[in-house]
Amino acid sequence: MDVDEPSPRVGGGGADPPRIRRLEESVVNRIAAGEVIQRPSSAVKELVENSLDAGASTVSVTVKDGGLKLIQVSDDGHGIRFEDLPILCERHTTSKLSAYEDLQTIKSMGFRGEALASMTYVGHATVTTITEGQLHGYRVSYKDGVMENEPKPCAAVKGTQVMVENLFYNMVARRKTLQNSNDDYPKIVDFISRFAVHHINVNFSCRKHGANRADVHSASTSSRLDAIRNVYGASVVRDLMEIEVSDENAGDAVFKMDGYISSANYVAKKITMILFINGRLVDCTSLKRAIEFVYSATLPQASKPFIYMSINLPPEHIDVNIHPTKKEVSLLNQERIIEIIKNTIEEKLRNSNTTRIFQTQAVNPSALTQANMQKEKGTEVKMSSGMKSQKNPVSQMVRTDPRDPSGRLHTYWHGQSSNHEKKYDLVSVRNVVRSRRNPKDACDLSSRHELLTEVDSNCHPGLLDVIKNCTYVGLADEVFALIQHNTRLYLVNVVNVSKELMYQQALCRFGNFNAIQLSEPAPLRELLLMALKDDELMGDENDEEKLEIAEVNSEILKENAEMINEYFSIHIDKDGNLTRLPVVLDQYTPDMDRLPEFLLTMGNDVTWDDEKECFRTAAAAIGNFYALHPPILPNPSGSGIQLYKKNKDCMASGEHVDNTDEDDIDQELLAEAETAWSQREWTIQHVLFPSMRLFLKPPKSMATDGTFVQVASLEKLYKIFERC
Repeated sequence: MDVDEPSPRVGGGGADPPRIRRLEESVVNRIAAGEVIQRPSSAVKELVENSLDAGASTVSVTVKDGGLKLIQVSDDGHGIRFEDLPILCERHTTSKLSAYEDLQTIKSMGFRGEALASMTYVGHATVTTITEGQLHGYRVSYKDGVMENEPKPCAAVKGTQVMVENLFYNMVARRKTLQNSNDDYPKIVDFISRFAVHHINVNFSCRKHGANRADVHSASTSSRLDAIRNVYGASVVRDLMEIEVSDENAGDAVFKMDGYISSANYVAKKITMILFINGRLVDCTSLKRAIEFVYSATLPQASKPFIYMSINLPPEHIDVNIHPTKKEVSLLNQERIIEIIKNTIEEKLRNSNTTRIFQTQAVNPSALTQANMQKEKGTEVKMSSGMKSQKNPVSQMVRTDPRDPSGRLHTYWHGQSSNHEKKYDLVSVRNVVRSRRNPKDACDLSSRHELLTEVDSNCHPGLLDVIKNCTYVGLADEVFALIQHNTRLYLVNVVNVSKELMYQQALCRFGNFNAIQLSEPAPLRELLLMALKDDELMGDENDEEKLEIAEVNSEILKENAEMINEYFSIHIDKDGNLTRLPVVLDQYTPDMDRLPEFLLTMGNDVTWDDEKECFRTAAAAIGNFYALHPPILPNPSGSGIQLYKKNKDCMASGEHVDNTDEDDIDQELLAEAETAWSQREWTIQHVLFPSMRLFLKPPKSMATDGTFVQVASLEKLYKIFERC
């Protein structure tokens, strides 16, 4: 039987099919790397998970240009062995498993050994590490999976630091799609925020390179709600409900779920769903869709819920190896688990939906009256004319003249009637806009708003102009600094202005402070006793009376611990230990020598039974504590160095010695004093005055109480020179 010749393909010209070639290993690795490290946020997620697998209690992330220029992740985990450094960045090298069967019982987040290797194929990686017991650490750079040089000994702190620079430098198309550096940084912040909520025993921080303030700063805590409050704000926590689900009776789908879901009163434009399965941050589209369906019957159409869930299943019921970046997992009996969670959430919402809170806004009666009068007038014109009404002119539908009051927002705000129109409350508008833009910054307590309004109304416009446009000259003495404004020279009382600035910042950051974690909990009772012993007003009262006063003040602070923690981030644990203080001003830590005095002031001087006075006096106490007082140690400059002599006999006799031998000086104490005074001077110039220009609203009293004193005027000096 004859067989026809196969006809050539159109356009193929009868050419032979292309040969199949084995790709070079470098090409294979680069292709695989682009699949594992899809964008900078993928690299950050992998590095943070490695830190958590290493048992870290602190993880710090620094990012430059959205992660394209620099990603630096530091932790205090167990570190990397010196002998493991040569193969650290080779593909498929890992300490998490040794056989394929280990995947069925894997508990760590990493297991493939591809992440670090992939980063070296698309970027320049440098690793610095030290293990416990070593005298020094090692630093080594990697490229294409291998070391560029031998590990070099270096100084290092406990743990590991991985630095990835110039990510996707050799992938032109990928880098072009990520040129906007603002695209990926919010994703990185979102990842760190989610890790901070789940891993409550780990301190997380995330900041842009060169930034003074971290965008995420969470301290370890024992409460999940505290972690959510630190990251997402108090307004989110206020509307959360705890939820627990378990299915231990069924042998085919044993699982437990616990977490927090938002109630019907929570309002947000975008869903926030934080899902961890066996400690692994993942996405589950089907579960997310089911939860959104449940909430759609409860929330308004434009509102979305907040969900945090931690699901625990037996390791053998999860397949973690189904996605290149491990963002998805496959569950045994997934549909049944989703159905149980969905029904539980639905029941929880149904039982809690007995009350709803709606934000209302009062309408100005005068505006309604004016609108009704215009409406009636328009009706009369229409009836009298008997003709079909014409369309309203554009000028009546949209405000085209800025002098025309109709259409202004404040027309519809409720206000008290007075002889003249009350000025629009700009503070209220600012707070409303801020609450819509960032819910965690919203604090709807009227007492706090009244205090901020008092600050605004009492502001001295002349001094405000001086502060906004002044030039720092230097310190005149221990209390006063010199500033220049236009042609005038002023002396400024640093203590007074810093106290007022800290007071105003305490009100502005109300309920939304970052925290300073104390290295060790400080017992309230001992701190209060220290303050009482140093208080000259106490005189020679016996120790029993001081102990009684300390006990009373300690109990007062413990009774109000929840309130001052929520509003001012001053955390006191159940045992009466101070563990955290607020960050009132970025880049500034208060003088801890004044901490006992601060706690005594909080116990004695704060008015706890009146909300507004409580906020005022607490903010004033914080302002005084954080103010830049002169250090307790005397200033060692000039003749002050005589105070640091070991032998003070000559000082007691009144003798003055011009030449001081270094051997007669307490060098350790002198160095401590010099450091304290130089640090204060640096803080005044680089922290206080820049912050004053941004935030301080000087009260009118500062113009007359000696806080600002004019010492020279160029115009008057010209007149003096003219006479000469």
